[in-house]
Amino acid sequence: MSDYKKAVENIPLDSVYKLIERFARANTERKQIFVFGNGGSAANASHFVNDMAKSASDVLPDRFKCLSLNEHMSLITAISNDYAYKDIFRRQMENFANKDDLLLTLSVSGDSPNLVEAVDWANKNGLHTIAFLGGKRGRLADLARESIVVDSIHYGHVEDIHMLICHMIIYAFMENPGIVNSN
Repeated sequence: MSDYKKAVENIPLDSVYKLIERFARANTERKQIFVFGNGGSAANASHFVNDMAKSASDVLPDRFKCLSLNEHMSLITAISNDYAYKDIFRRQMENFANKDDLLLTLSVSGDSPNLVEAVDWANKNGLHTIAFLGGKRGRLADLARESIVVDSIHYGHVEDIHMLICHMIIYAFMENPGIVNSN
């Protein structure tokens, strides 16, 4: 339990605050936010988008334009079957993403080929890329324009802390809706 406590205590709060500001700007500028991950990180991505689209948006003048790319199962399976599993997020963004939109991926390892491919494509197409990572960091640590690294390699701890950070972002808007007007 001391490793978990240490990882929580080492959340880079300055980086979280910068992300809150970035999400506030995205809201004000009407940019889309794409969020995704694999496994438990996929569940966290969906949870985060649910909270952004409902709870945080309920208190703001303009609702967040956010989408979890983990939700469209028929499209995911079609892309996997007809092309490759590594293409499932990139190909969805090819349909929906625009320059200056935000991409947030969550990954414990930082090395999943489908996440790496999506972030690489997003960088090349002018999106702002963000990764929540575990202590292994992986290729995404160097590829994403911004990253928050949880100082642990324990999958459960990292996924828990990623969700804690997501809730910090959500509640920043829910408890301080004027934050979007100050950016």
